[in-house]
Amino acid sequence: MIKLFDNGAYLLNGTELVEDNADANAILTQKLGTAPSKEEAARNTMAYGILEKHNTSDNMDNLKIKFDKMTSHDITFVGIIQTARASGLKEFPIPYVLTNCHNSLCAVGGTINEDDHMFGLSCAKKFGGVYVPPHQAVIHQFAREMLAECGAMILGSDSHTRYGALGTMAIGEGGGELAKQLLCRTYDVAKPGVVAIYLDGEVAKGVGPQDVALAIIGATFQCGYVKNKVMEFVGPGVDKLSADFRIGIDVMTTETTCLSSIWKTDEKIKEWYDTHYRPEAYKEMNPGSVAYYDGVVYVDLSKVKPMIAMPFHPSNTYTIEELNANLMDILDDCEKRALVSLDGKVDFTLKDKVRDGKLYVEQGIIAGCAGGGFENICQAADIIRGRSIGADEFTLSVYPASTPIYMELAKNGVLADLIETGTIVKTAFCGPCFGAGDTPANNALSIRHSTRNFPNREGSKIQNGQISSVALMDARSIAATAANKGYLTAATDLDVEYKGQKYFFDKSIYDRRVYNGVGKADPSVEIKFGPNIKDWPEMIALTDNLLLKVASVINDPVTTTDELIPSGETSSYRSNPLGLAEFTLSRKDPEYVGRAKAIQAVEKKREELGCFCKADESMKPMMKEIKAKFADREITGSNTGYGSTIFAVKPGDGSAREQAASCQKVLGGWANIAKEYATKRYRSNLINWGMLPFIMEEDFAFDNDDYVFIPGIREAVQNKDEIIKAYVVNKDFKELDLKLGSLTDDERQIIMDGCLINYYKNN
Repeated sequence: MIKLFDNGAYLLNGTELVEDNADANAILTQKLGTAPSKEEAARNTMAYGILEKHNTSDNMDNLKIKFDKMTSHDITFVGIIQTARASGLKEFPIPYVLTNCHNSLCAVGGTINEDDHMFGLSCAKKFGGVYVPPHQAVIHQFAREMLAECGAMILGSDSHTRYGALGTMAIGEGGGELAKQLLCRTYDVAKPGVVAIYLDGEVAKGVGPQDVALAIIGATFQCGYVKNKVMEFVGPGVDKLSADFRIGIDVMTTETTCLSSIWKTDEKIKEWYDTHYRPEAYKEMNPGSVAYYDGVVYVDLSKVKPMIAMPFHPSNTYTIEELNANLMDILDDCEKRALVSLDGKVDFTLKDKVRDGKLYVEQGIIAGCAGGGFENICQAADIIRGRSIGADEFTLSVYPASTPIYMELAKNGVLADLIETGTIVKTAFCGPCFGAGDTPANNALSIRHSTRNFPNREGSKIQNGQISSVALMDARSIAATAANKGYLTAATDLDVEYKGQKYFFDKSIYDRRVYNGVGKADPSVEIKFGPNIKDWPEMIALTDNLLLKVASVINDPVTTTDELIPSGETSSYRSNPLGLAEFTLSRKDPEYVGRAKAIQAVEKKREELGCFCKADESMKPMMKEIKAKFADREITGSNTGYGSTIFAVKPGDGSAREQAASCQKVLGGWANIAKEYATKRYRSNLINWGMLPFIMEEDFAFDNDDYVFIPGIREAVQNKDEIIKAYVVNKDFKELDLKLGSLTDDERQIIMDGCLINYYKNN
């Protein structure tokens, strides 16, 4: 089904692969008459061409990208605009779309969510942006319909910012990177590797885009094959996929931890743009006649079967056939994984879902940027038409990704077909993807065509003894399960006639409701601030020396951003830095906030009094030891900062939410110490909030309340020291080698200034 090449490869004329091995030059010479260099052929990828076009530096190894457009939703745009305002924002320099698809329900926190929406509308008027009201569209569907264009680049403050199937290279990042673009700065990144995703063959009837996506994620995530690289989709199999099918695969590329994605384009993509009344946005895109890729993921589409990603990660994949054949063994494996993911804090089992040898699920969801597309919903309706989901525990909810899709489903009868079965059809909303809509019951299992199934995401509160879990599936197999009244069923097990309904896009829906202020900034407009919308607190610059106290130790193989700052009800506080910070690590380490605040209280006194001992008398003996150990260095309460840090093996998988880092900073965090970072975007978030993204290669068992002293840290950052010496004071000054990895000069200055806001104030 899927093969990962051990080496890079050349792609000839978009169809033939030549692996980069000892025979490659001979094969290339035989076929082409010459053997091009890797460097020359690498410039023929689609990704290289787009990056080169958008790079403002004269160095393709260290890119400085300016994007064409940007997009954010209502749990990110407030913080981004507040950051940019504090740094001198006068007008949005490029089209910037503010969608309202995450806090749409306004069900938690009183007026908080709608206050954020009014903030967004007033900012769109003041600074010249686009405002999409709640329930009109999820962020990525609006971007596909109205923003994407072949050869363009879009930056979004959501990790699933992926429009590669439409010929647009899109990247999801934390809010700091969007603030930089609003201030006419650049997105700085080393030139990424490019991996070919070579699609061959044709999918079987009943197999959907989520099945293909999960197969790719399962093959690539654990080994990091495409981590921080661009996935470039090529091969004859692409031609056999509809635009909606390609989009459904593409949006899930985020879960491989790649940087971005791009696809070759053809008549089907031209038809997409024509349907959406934007023919000028299309152009044919292909790699050059000889293109070199750093790796290849070969996918035989004909062998892909209906898939399921079991709790608690999109990479925990099986075919549904395999799951049904080995049900108890796989459920036993899920329980073992849960012991790690949930720290044994709750009893978790799915074995009680087995009835007469079949797996019963309580809920099905087809929703959002991954599942809510027109084709997915129509084919799901084809499967379930004329049946009933039953009157037991099982429920099915469908969320079309935009109001234009909803309207067409109403016009072509699919909406009625779904409602007749007992399915509930709702408005465009991202909530089911992050625990703010259709939260399952305690101990329930939900199957979802959405993007993620991390632990603690779908309403679970481990500290309250509540646990629910999600498995990811394609809309077609979810519908087949619904037709079987909740018993897990693959769509390929049913004989279905798919109607193949044609989509008609009603542009007037957006013309009537979406505020478009691009190029019409009005400085006289007053921004509307709800009482929950708060400015960022003041943050101090990096001191000469640093004393860190470990406030949390996380030894899980991977730590998600959902564990660093939970989603769900916390989303209502994303506009309130201090209020949101109270939830930091609340479902992973409930004691963290108390520890961090206690450390921060001492640091604030140190800043005020200029002395550690006056700030906390109990620190006097330790400071005496430190000064004796480093007698050759001036160490005072005025030049030595004090703050918290966390240790995690591999933090930052998942969401782009900057708050995973900023909440630590607001609570006095100075650093993370990790073996590696799961994603570039989380590391960038740390940097933009003035936190040191330390890497430690050696194994060392940190404990909570360990003290880590780093002499000369500011000088080390400034001098680009490769290794930074740190000492665990309370463990006989155990010496550690810390690294910061590659940092641009601007990133070093951001860290030294204390955060991105300070950096702009100082420059």
